[in-house]
Amino acid sequence: MRSHYCGQVTETLVDQEVEVCGWVHRRRDHGGVIFIDLRDRDGIVQVVFDPDSPANFEIAERVRNEFVLRCKGKVRARPEGTVNTNMTTGQIEVFGTEIEILNRSEPPPFQIEDATDASEEVRLKYRYLDLRRPEMQQRMRIRGQVTRHLRNFLDDRGFLEIETPFLTKATPEGARDYVVPSRTHEGKFFALPQSPQLFKQLLMVSGFDRYYQVARCFRDEDLRSDRQPEFTQLDIEASFISEDQITNLMEDMFRDIFTHVLEVPLPHEFPRMTYAEAIERFGSDKPDLRIPLELISITDLMKEVEFKVFSGPANDPKGRIAAMRLPQGGQLSRKEIDDYTKFVSIYGAKGLAYIKVNELAKGREGLQSPILKFLPDDVIDGIMKRVGAEDGDLVFFGADKAKIVNESLGALRVKVGHDRGLCEHGWKPLWVVDFPMFEFDEKENRFQALHHPFTAPIGTVEQVAADPENALSRAYDLVLNGTEVGGGSIRIHDPAMQEEVLKLLGIDEAEAKDKFGFLLDALAFGCPPHGGVAFGLDRLVMLMTGAESIRDVMAFPKTQSAGCPLTSAPTGISATHLRELSLRQRQPVAKEAE
Repeated sequence: MRSHYCGQVTETLVDQEVEVCGWVHRRRDHGGVIFIDLRDRDGIVQVVFDPDSPANFEIAERVRNEFVLRCKGKVRARPEGTVNTNMTTGQIEVFGTEIEILNRSEPPPFQIEDATDASEEVRLKYRYLDLRRPEMQQRMRIRGQVTRHLRNFLDDRGFLEIETPFLTKATPEGARDYVVPSRTHEGKFFALPQSPQLFKQLLMVSGFDRYYQVARCFRDEDLRSDRQPEFTQLDIEASFISEDQITNLMEDMFRDIFTHVLEVPLPHEFPRMTYAEAIERFGSDKPDLRIPLELISITDLMKEVEFKVFSGPANDPKGRIAAMRLPQGGQLSRKEIDDYTKFVSIYGAKGLAYIKVNELAKGREGLQSPILKFLPDDVIDGIMKRVGAEDGDLVFFGADKAKIVNESLGALRVKVGHDRGLCEHGWKPLWVVDFPMFEFDEKENRFQALHHPFTAPIGTVEQVAADPENALSRAYDLVLNGTEVGGGSIRIHDPAMQEEVLKLLGIDEAEAKDKFGFLLDALAFGCPPHGGVAFGLDRLVMLMTGAESIRDVMAFPKTQSAGCPLTSAPTGISATHLRELSLRQRQPVAKEAE
């Protein structure tokens, strides 16, 4: 039906006859000559019809936007002055000799253009139209290229693609499972996998020492711009491998896809930074290294200050006081500072202290701030020296529990960096390593795994049991421009260590047997040392295409409320279906109360 895609019709085909099919992007009638911009997944080509062919011209007059056409004609150079250098096909046009309307279209609810003012709800309801937009077509094309190159890279290095089950057992991984009632096992349920974690470890026990999978995963959790209830990850596991070996291999893989897909080189070696250093310097375990601003601890300088807003956190073992110098930040207006104060309140900060450095050489007299009256001269001098302040700078302060200070100033660092044009162009990858093995949940009054319970800690069973609060894990996260694109770890392969970790997490022997018995049994049958990593494919493609949300790189995503405007899912099911599943539907609590 066609000889070429629209985007393939270039000046190399001048004087040749082509046949193209696609959708009408735009139709223009200029003084008796009709121009039709025909669009397919590869691009747009201009087809021209004139009245010398009455039958074709009459059909062309009836054409409207988004009609589906087949056009045949001869390629010719565009007349002088009509060349469009913004299009691959802008040097030529097709002089139409045949036209056929393959299907008509209702007027679309929004323009099929790169830029659209349609709401996301409308775009998702008519996703099949939204996906026609050239911008969306390009993103999906890049997604396909990324997936293909990832597969080729791993295939070439001896990894075997193996599928793991969708219907599995519910396991605690930090988010809620999507559960699936079983008709054949009355009153029992499957769960959709949050990740293939346990199955890929079982594959290592099985002797498939290099596994990968482009895996669909499901998590019933609150959504953000970079999260979805169902998502795709590249899942990788290997036996007899160290942290350095797997991270070096992944660096090679990332350099490969960036070179082939974006034609952009990544650094020869990705820097490594400990979790403790990342939190200390950037307030985050996924720092954006393109932004040169850093957090500087000044807790020690504030311990003797009488002002309790500072002395309280300074003398609290869980407190922190940090400063962040903004070069030439003295230009900020009071309103801008107030807006930043409101911004950090989102993260629990009670305020945002600051000092404007007008003329450093004058000491206190050359500074401007409401907090100066609470600070002795030696403390002010110490702060200015430690942050490296210069004339025209502004220094922000955070004083509170360390968690609040880190999160609020860490987020402020990123926002101010972008607002002030301090963010460098390019790509800054980073491995974050040496994570704490556990974090203490004060509400639950117990330890929780910072990554997951199958991550191997550093040290022996006895060392971990004796000091779990300070135990570090053999985990590693890959951060790209401030976004975590993936993470992994060396896994626990020793049954005694796995049992001890579960015990430290408050999971007794009976519960461990019930939830993880199949894994614990497998570890007892000669499990090799192994480790792996998983990368969020949606998130990676979002970064590579410059999209604002992972929804813009998924064909049929859900909304932030986990609904699908296209199909109106989720929906109710019939009473008959409920009976078959041995289920009874209860009214929501609010309706029961009414």
